[in-house]
Amino acid sequence: MEIVILPDTAAIGSLAADAIESLVQRKPDAVLGLATGSSPLAIYDELAARYAAGRVSFAQARGFTLDEYVGLPADHPETYRNVIHKDFVDRVDFAPGAVRGPDGLATDIPAFCAAYEDAIVAAGGVDLQILGIGTVGHIGFNEPGSSLASRTRIKTLTRQTRIDNARFFGGDVDAVPTHCLTQGLGTIMSARHVVLVATGPQKAEAVHHLVEGAVSALWPGTILQHHPHVTVLLDGAAASRLQLADYYRETYQAKPAWQGI
Repeated sequence: MEIVILPDTAAIGSLAADAIESLVQRKPDAVLGLATGSSPLAIYDELAARYAAGRVSFAQARGFTLDEYVGLPADHPETYRNVIHKDFVDRVDFAPGAVRGPDGLATDIPAFCAAYEDAIVAAGGVDLQILGIGTVGHIGFNEPGSSLASRTRIKTLTRQTRIDNARFFGGDVDAVPTHCLTQGLGTIMSARHVVLVATGPQKAEAVHHLVEGAVSALWPGTILQHHPHVTVLLDGAAASRLQLADYYRETYQAKPAWQGI
C-alpha cells in the first residue's frame, strides 16, 4: 500500500489523472472502476479537462460503477447512474453503453448481482478502481460487518452513512434510501490497481484504520492491506492521525518520478 500525502484536492486529482491517462494510453480498451461521491470529483474534473485538451480519449474504454441506491426512480438526480454521467461519463467520449452500473430497480436482485459479477469478468476485470472511503470505513457500500470475501449484493446502509449522504438529499436523512446494491469487498479486491482518495478531517479516523490498523470487518476498507497494488491519496487533514505520516512523505519524495503511482 503506497500512501501519498498531497497539499490539496487539485494535486490529488492531477496525480490520479496521470495514472489513468497513462493506463488508457498504453491500453485504450482499459476497464475503469468508477466511484461516485465527493472524493473522486477532482479526478473527474482533471480528466475532463485533459479530454477537452485532446490529451486523452475514452472511446474504447469501459467502466463499471461501484454501487447504486435501491428504489430511487430512474430519473432521480441522485441515482449513482445519473451522478456518474453528470460528473464524468458525459464530459468525455465513452461509447454509448460502455459504462455499466448496478440496477437499483432490478426485480430479481440476486440474479442481477450475479450477472453484474459475470459482466465484470467478461470484460477482463477492472484495470484501475477508483475508491473513496466512508467515515465508518466502508468502501463501496460495504458497511461495517461486511464479509471480507463478499461479492456484489444488496446491503442495508448504516444510520451514519445515511447521515453523511443526506447532504445530497437536501439535508433530509429520511430521503436517503435505506438499501443499496454494491460491489463486494472480494469484487473490489479483484481490480488490478486500486486508487483510494480521502480528504478532510472527517476521514482521518477511517484512514488511520485503513492504513495502520488491524484488518477487520469493523473497518471494511482495511481489506485493502492485502491487495498487491493500492495507492492511497490523502490531503493533510485526512492524514492527520497517521503515526507514520512523516515516513510516508519521505518515501514518496524519494520515489523516482518515472515510476508513477
